[in-house]
Amino acid sequence: AVVSTQSTGDGAYITGLFVEGARWDKKKMALAESLPKILYDTMPVIWLKPALKLEISTEGRYVSPVYKTSARQGQLSTTGHSTNFVLAINVPTIKPQKHWVLRGTCLLCSLDD
Repeated sequence: AVVSTQSTGDGAYITGLFVEGARWDKKKMALAESLPKILYDTMPVIWLKPALKLEISTEGRYVSPVYKTSARQGQLSTTGHSTNFVLAINVPTIKPQKHWVLRGTCLLCSLDD
C-alpha cells in the first residue's frame, strides 16, 4: 500500500490494497461476492480520515482487518495483535458483517509471489 503525499486537509489517501474473500463492486461502491476463480481484487483509493471513536458508525460497514501479507500470522505483540496486523478499515457493504467474517474477508498490503 502507498500513502499519498497529496493534501487532504485531514487524514491521508492510501492505494494499493487488495481484498481477499470478496471483491470491490465499483457500481454499488461496496463489497460483493468474489467472481469465480479470482482470489483477490484491488481496492480503490481509500481516505483514512481521523475521527472520534464515538462518531464512527459501523452500520452498513464491514470492519475489515488489514494485514501486511496473506499469511495472517506473525508474532504476538504487546498490544495483543499479530505483527502482521496493520489496522482495521470500515468498508461499505450491503451484506451484514457476519457474512464477510465467515468468508475470512480481509484487506492485504501485498500479495504472495
